Amino acid sequence: MSLDEAPVLTHKPRPDLVALDDALSALAAFDPRKSQVVELRFFGGLSVEETAEVLKVSADTVLSD
Repeated sequence: MSLDEAPVLTHKPRPDLVALDDALSALAAFDPRKSQVVELRFFGGLSVEETAEVLKVSADTVLSD
């Protein structure tokens, strides 16, 4: 399929994604590590142990965050 035949995509942000981004930004302002945990676990797909290794904290800390 050529680009001319591709459907036109809008660049209008979805309200739910904007709200999610706003919430993560607010969390990052309050507690940056907790925001990182959310990003790594839910968007990065990392396990608790992998997240702990990346953040250089214990798995228990990741779980409590």
